[in-house]
Formats: sequence, structure tokens, C-alpha cells
Amino acid sequence: MSNVKTALVLAGGGSLGAVQVGMLQALVEEGVKFDLVVGASVGAINGAYFAAKPNAQGVEELAQFWRGLRKVDVFPFSLSDTLMAILRRRGHLLRDTALESLFRRALPIKLIEDTQLPLYIVTTNLLTGAEELLSDGNAEQALLASAAIPLVFPSVRIGERFLIDGGVASNTPIACAVSLGATRVVVVPTGFGCACPAPPKGLVALALHTLNLMSMRQLVRDIELLALRASIHVVAPLCPLSASVFDFTQTDQLMQRAFLSTQEWIKEGGLIRTGIPDSLLAHTHQSF
Repeated sequence: MSNVKTALVLAGGGSLGAVQVGMLQALVEEGVKFDLVVGASVGAINGAYFAAKPNAQGVEELAQFWRGLRKVDVFPFSLSDTLMAILRRRGHLLRDTALESLFRRALPIKLIEDTQLPLYIVTTNLLTGAEELLSDGNAEQALLASAAIPLVFPSVRIGERFLIDGGVASNTPIACAVSLGATRVVVVPTGFGCACPAPPKGLVALALHTLNLMSMRQLVRDIELLALRASIHVVAPLCPLSASVFDFTQTDQLMQRAFLSTQEWIKEGGLIRTGIPDSLLAHTHQSF
């Protein structure tokens, strides 16, 4: 087993990133060890915390971070600022100052290379559309770039590159993990609101929702394409799930549900079995 290289891959998904924390708690409790961490968007944020402190204490600190998180900490809406954005044609609705302040206050690392486990943050090159992996340099700027939802937040310039949300190029970067030499991949998805009664309202909420749906469909395709190149184990997403990617009021419930459901997934052989969980496939619990 010495030649097995295990990657933890964390998908994007807005406020549903809380689900990943519960999943990580169960995986750590089971004693699962990882050799590298790859994350996109909110998955990059959770991945940075975990890569810095890949143990029960670190995951608990991440859980405390999420419990204190409110929508305004990420999306500081202001009518006057939004109007100015439109009038000045600045290309994004919101400033990233709140998110930047949040990272500066709460991130356990300054540099990406300061993590205990190798960390790879997925971003997208705004000019070429190419996937850009960041594995060193300023962690705050890299995470701002990976979470820069198009038209919502500004792009982040790192060197000569203008970078945006990693989810545009690869929200569930299994291919990145495989290209980095992983032979075993444990994917921690956020899932999607399969039991939501209606699409979310508002431009930002709808943008997040759309990106999340795209990432879940991409995840299914990546599993099918890469199944012969690595052993891929996808933690089953929560189902039914009525929380949207823009809802920060259900954090505790989501973490607890994800912890229990992941424990069950492990007991049923999830870390041995490969394939696509039924709860990841496109479905709904609503009758119209």
C-alpha cells in the first residue's frame, strides 16, 4: 500500500460548504489519512484549513469558523454600492473587502506552502479559461481568486494572471488530483438543494445556484472519465436537502447531518466502494 497516494478533493458550493465540515469530522474520526488536498471555491477555503491542521482539533476549529459565519461576512450587500457598480460598469456587483477581512482574521496560514499537507487551490484564468493551480504564495489572495464568482466579485491579479472562481474551470477538480499523482481520491462534495421548493431569488443567489449545479454535473462526468486512472470514492451528499447555496442559517444542522450520514457511508463501505452515489445524480423531491 506504500505506493498509494491519497488526495482529498473538495468541491465548491457556497454556504453548503458547511456540509464538508461534517464530512471531514467523520473522515478524521475514522482515521483516514491524506497525502494532498485540492480545493475549488469554498472547497479551497475548507481545504486550506484542513491542510493546515489535518486533525480533529483543526476540523473543530473549522466548524467554529462556520458557526460564526453570516451572509453579510461574505456578501456585503449595499444598494448604493450596487448602483455605483452598474453606473461605473465596474464588472462586478460586490466588493471582496468583507471576504478579504474574513480571511485575514481567520486563516490559520499566511502562505499556501505553510500547510502540513500539500495544498493546491484551483482558480480559473479569466483571459484564457484555463485552470490555474496555486500551490505557493499568498494564501489569502489565492482563496479570494478561487472564490471570485464571475460578475459578483472582482477578479484577483496574481503576477500577470487575472484569476476568478475555480469552479468555472473545474469545480470538482478530480483531474487535478490525478495529474498530481493521486492513485486514490476521496471527494467531499457539497451536494445541491434537491428539495428546495423553488430556485433562489436574486442575481448572486442564482449565480451561486447555477455554478453549484454545474459543478455537481461535472463531478459525475469526471468520475466516469477518470474511473480507470484512480480509485475514486465520493462521500454521498445529503439527500433530501432543502438548503440553498445562499443560506447561512442552517450551518449546525448541515454539519451534524453530514457527520452522521458520512459515518453511515463509511460503515457501508464507501471508502472501499467506487462509483457515483445516487444522491449526486440529477433528481428532485418536489412534485409540480
